[in-house]
Amino acid sequence: MGDLSDIRVFLAVAQQRSFTAAARQLSMTPPTVTRAVSALEESLGVQLLLRTTRQVSLTSAGAVYAARVEPLIRQFDQVREDLREEHGDVAGLIRINAPLSIGQQILPDIVSGFRAEYPRVSVSLSLTDRFIDIVSESFDLALRVSETPRDKSTIWRKVCRVRRILVASPGYLAAFGTPETPDDLHRHACIAYDEEAIAESWELANGGRIRKALAGKVLAANNGELIARLAENGEGVALLPQFMVDDALARGALKQVLAEWEPPELWMTLYYPPYEKLPMRVARFSDFFERYVTQTRPL
Repeated sequence: MGDLSDIRVFLAVAQQRSFTAAARQLSMTPPTVTRAVSALEESLGVQLLLRTTRQVSLTSAGAVYAARVEPLIRQFDQVREDLREEHGDVAGLIRINAPLSIGQQILPDIVSGFRAEYPRVSVSLSLTDRFIDIVSESFDLALRVSETPRDKSTIWRKVCRVRRILVASPGYLAAFGTPETPDDLHRHACIAYDEEAIAESWELANGGRIRKALAGKVLAANNGELIARLAENGEGVALLPQFMVDDALARGALKQVLAEWEPPELWMTLYYPPYEKLPMRVARFSDFFERYVTQTRPL
């Protein structure tokens, strides 16, 4: 069958179609990955991968081998997790992906608190505002602030609602006036998230009334912290999660506008690969995360 560690390396290369990407995923050097795959091929007496300067692909034997051993590796890992659970041993590595704003504002305290309770668990954090492929990029858990998930290829857990508000700096409001109704927004500079259309529409509700306000856009950014800073600098009106601007509101750097009008709430959501059973270390971290954002520091 081959050495277990070499098999894991081969599966990573097969999944990534790249020795370099597999090395990065496994925190190994590319030469180490190459040696592991070569050792596996030698032990099996068959070539598993076709290597060119441009790409890596599976041979027919490699495709069959990967399809056969991958579920066996998953079963092996599950047996190990089950044994640890029976003996109350929470250990291993959790690879977590999160947006920059969450990673910078709340994850440090959560990870430190969790590690104080479970010192045998290692945590690897990757921060990005793009939606990652949790399976192909081999993460155990991804945190997202989004609408109710509809993705059926992953497992997800809605943790808590995330309220969003409209904010602007006192300087901007003094210079350009305070919007009194959603219809006023089209006359204001508004800071949009990511590369949205110039004529951006913000849906706002007041009781039973729902209004799609056309927001005048002069700036766009793909990071919430950056949008908040631009708003503090007087660049316009921004629509952001409240937890992201609480400090600026307390300092007086930002003021809420159109407080009686609210956009739809988003959800703090945990995404997982399609596990048959959630590894205990991931389940314990998820529970700890939920307690923190709903009890210790509610969002």
